Formats: sequence, C-alpha cells, structure tokens
Amino acid sequence: MPLPAKEPMYSAEQIKIPPALPDILKQFTKAAIRTQPGDLLSWSAAYFDALSSGLAPPVKNRFEQSSGDEKVITPGLLAVLHKQIRSHETVQVEDLKTKWEQLSLPNDRLQEILRLGNFVADVKWLNFLSLACTSLEGNLTDAVTLLCKILTKDPEGGPARIAYDLFKQLYTYLAEVDGNITQEHIESVLAYLD
Repeated sequence: MPLPAKEPMYSAEQIKIPPALPDILKQFTKAAIRTQPGDLLSWSAAYFDALSSGLAPPVKNRFEQSSGDEKVITPGLLAVLHKQIRSHETVQVEDLKTKWEQLSLPNDRLQEILRLGNFVADVKWLNFLSLACTSLEGNLTDAVTLLCKILTKDPEGGPARIAYDLFKQLYTYLAEVDGNITQEHIESVLAYLD
C-alpha cells in the first residue's frame, strides 16, 4: 500500500485566519440549521452567492419542524422566496425555477402553480405567491391570512396588516382563479372590509 503524499506542516504562526471568517461560518451554520435545506451544497452556493452580491440569502427567520426528508413547501420557505424576489414585480420562470430548486422545493408543485396561474415566461410575483399560499391552505380565507403574514411589515406574531389596495388586488385574483366564488360574493367581502 502506497503511503499518502506528505503534506506540508504549518505552525500556528504561519496560518493567518481572516478576522471575519469565524463570524461568517457561525452565521452560515445558524442559517443552515434554521433553513434545513434539502440539498445543502446547492443551498450553500446560493447562500454565499447572495451574500457576495448584497442580496437577501435564502434563510428562514426561524426553524420549522418538517415531517421527514421529502421535499415540502412551508410558510417559512415561501417567506424566504418572497424575501429574495419581492423587489421585482415580475420574475422570469427560469429565475424562479432556480430559486425554487435552491430551496429544494418540489418541482411538481412549482409546475402545478405555474399551470394554475397560466404563467409561461414572465411571472407576476405576487400572483404566484398568492397561488403558492393556496397550495398550503385548505381554503381561501386561510390562504389570504398566510399571504398577509408573509407580506406584512408588522413584527411576527402581530396583526399581519397589508395595504387595503394590495389585499383587494390579491383577494380578487385568488377568488377569480378559484372560479367557484361569485362576483357578488367578492364585492360583498370587499365592501365589508372597505
């Protein structure tokens, strides 16, 4: 059996650790634990790429317990996706697919949401996010509540307020996509809130 090639030996005086490295690694480790990415290497590349570009890294605000190793969409992952895309009114499907894959989200769900929203090349971000919320919740009320929690600028656990015009736009969009909600019902809900 051949002996391994000798590696040079260094003394502590010869090794210079960049002063920022320990903090960078600590923040990275905490982010990985909170986010629990399915593909750690792909997520790590996206994390450091975002940091080096001055963009929001793909990191959850807090840990969410998952039900196993399968790829699932969670409210926290939708919030991460929104943090990364929120500055754009529209996003290219290919860019959305890349960010979706970096979070190890299920491709079949992405395709289902794209089909449901009739998105081909350009995706209206808030419409997509609204449909993604409906894929997590059992009814329109719960989906809109989740959407408000993701979009609000209020502190977590607070009232989750968003601008009325934005609420009206997104609620109307979801109700129209649903197809089972009459225009009269939509108008009565909005009139009640107005």
